[in-house]
Amino acid sequence: MLSARMRSGSNLSPRHSNAFVKLNCAAIPTGLLESELFGHEKGAFTGAIAQRIGRFELANRGTVFLDEVGEIPLELQPKLLRVLQEREFERLGSTRTLRTDARLIAATNRDLTAMVEEQKFRSDLFYRLNVFPIRIPPLRERSEDIPLLVRHFTQQFARRMNKRIESIPSETMGVLCDYHWPGNIRELQNVIERAVILTSGPVLRVVLSDLKTNGASFPALESRPDTQRNMQRVLEETERKQILAALEETRWVVAGPKGAATRLGMKRSTLQVRMQKLGIARSSKSN
Repeated sequence: MLSARMRSGSNLSPRHSNAFVKLNCAAIPTGLLESELFGHEKGAFTGAIAQRIGRFELANRGTVFLDEVGEIPLELQPKLLRVLQEREFERLGSTRTLRTDARLIAATNRDLTAMVEEQKFRSDLFYRLNVFPIRIPPLRERSEDIPLLVRHFTQQFARRMNKRIESIPSETMGVLCDYHWPGNIRELQNVIERAVILTSGPVLRVVLSDLKTNGASFPALESRPDTQRNMQRVLEETERKQILAALEETRWVVAGPKGAATRLGMKRSTLQVRMQKLGIARSSKSN
């Protein structure tokens, strides 16, 4: 999931108006991956009944995004290195060399450094991919993102299921923020989806006993009042920033289809109550 900052930054690239071609390397059978990347000619192999254009050819002057790049087999890695280094390749079944000016963005959850040491990934390809690395820390290392993600997934699944969920208990949010999330964002997403399915009213119901730490249920926050109070302050400040951002984007229009309440997935009355509780009021400078 790209952040708003990353998306807006990508619009500054001279390639932003050209093709953005993506491929999940783990989702393609090994025997077909080369054809997906570089294309093939008619009759190149059994089942090749027509010419196929590969992803690098489609992305000429644009961008190729290879997800799970660590799953590319060793025998195919030299060809990927060549297209990155020399910007040239051949389609399967062809002797004609094609050129491409495609930028590559690659992602993986594998430890490529360890794979290089184990000779499961080519060192020269690793260094070619590692020109501008961006490490995304696991969810447990950025707990400040959890309230935003919980609200986002709650609104997303509630809309999909035609439900209206207006609030999340602070105790629930506190436990979610303290949980270690071994499955990262996918685990959080699944927990929230299940919670929305089980919720029948306006308050999100999360079965906290399902969250496990080292085989034991996650301890409740009620036994740690200082942690709970600190978490409550963090949650209120996060909510305050969200509401203020929505109000500024809508020029302080609260109601209506383009108002802040709609943007936040709340009723107008609920938003007004939250604004009053958080001390949010339009100053004379913003008039």
